[in-house]
Amino acid sequence: MDNFRKTKQHILDKLKIKALNSMQEEALLSITNVENTVLLSPTGTGKTLAFLLPTITALDKTCENVQLLILVPSRELAIQIEQVIRTMGSGFKANAVYGGRNFSKDRIDLAHTPAILIGTPGRVADHLRRETFIIEDIKTLVLDEFDKSLEVGFEKEMSEIISNLPYIQKRILTSATQDIEIPKFVGLENELVIDYLDTKVSKLEIKKVISPDKNKLQTLVDLLNHIGNKPGIIFCNFKDTIQYVSDFLNDNKIAHGCFHGGMEQIDRERALIKFRNGTHQIIIATDLAARGLDIPELNYIIHYQLPLKAEEFTHRNGRTARMNTEGTAYVLQWEKETTPEFIETTETVIPKGKTAKITNPWSTLFISGGRKDKISKGDIAGLLFKQCHLDKSEIGVIELKQDCAFVAIPKARAESIIDKTNNMRLKKRKVRTYII
Repeated sequence: MDNFRKTKQHILDKLKIKALNSMQEEALLSITNVENTVLLSPTGTGKTLAFLLPTITALDKTCENVQLLILVPSRELAIQIEQVIRTMGSGFKANAVYGGRNFSKDRIDLAHTPAILIGTPGRVADHLRRETFIIEDIKTLVLDEFDKSLEVGFEKEMSEIISNLPYIQKRILTSATQDIEIPKFVGLENELVIDYLDTKVSKLEIKKVISPDKNKLQTLVDLLNHIGNKPGIIFCNFKDTIQYVSDFLNDNKIAHGCFHGGMEQIDRERALIKFRNGTHQIIIATDLAARGLDIPELNYIIHYQLPLKAEEFTHRNGRTARMNTEGTAYVLQWEKETTPEFIETTETVIPKGKTAKITNPWSTLFISGGRKDKISKGDIAGLLFKQCHLDKSEIGVIELKQDCAFVAIPKARAESIIDKTNNMRLKKRKVRTYII
């Protein structure tokens, strides 16, 4: 028990978290003591840590095979969980596998077998068919956002995977949605349900914004200028609409990113990186960004296109006013548009133009070296301190990947930073640098 407490405290210190919230504490108790747990809690309440903490602390350090399998509905969520595990500093190797990634990269990562495997059902099923890893020591299965996996058509692959894992002793399912029917193939029996969906205390305001124009574009720009320089998401229903809105924001010199399923994986990842580090304060997205993504606390979200279902409305709104914080959801409507029954607003807002300038002080620097080159965040900061004479306040968020890194740097100094760092040596490796 003392070792467990020390490990728990070490992980919390690494994540810079002072204490678990009540949902995480209850999940920790349940997952540690019962075989099957269903965890229902809103987006942004910390479900990832809630299931990682008890499952990782229970892993066997002497085992050389995969012990923990985590199935997720999207590549972004797989990458996010892998990153969280690395940040936890648990000492256990974790790898993410997912569709759209070169299979040879998976083989390289899995050559040194991880204790924790995170993946989308399609890619994990493929690995099982090829017998890429040994299954005998996989005792714990996590289905994260399991309802989303079913929704996007992974039921067949999930069924195949679970039927080929005969040694599972513990099952953990998480969701931000209520009243989801759990298929029989999951094998749940006597599960303990932890339901925090109705106990979230937030200060979400839902405000209506009326547009005199059917396309709502100028009203959107007026609203953004009215809100000012704060992080938020503009939700659209279709990727074509995102391009349409993006072009108009570009015409109005409002920096932003885009995120939708039609983008290449690398472009989606970079859009999220630039959003997380402040290069972009605004991102235009489909419902793909409504949950399960590692993005910062938001001041607002805008429904540029009204969601088609109440569930989509709830998940979008869950991106702001998370865990006792304030936030606003703006419902942007054409004056002749009918409001769906599931949307209730507190007031109507008339944007009055600029209250604060929407600034974009950061740029994102790409560095062609990462973990596999033994490069650390400290090495990167040291390079920028030494070669570019930046002070601490001029180095923003550093994200370190397996083969590259991304750093937020002052936009005004971007050109000189590239001149002073491109083709420099970092940990005996010559690296390229450029702005993405």
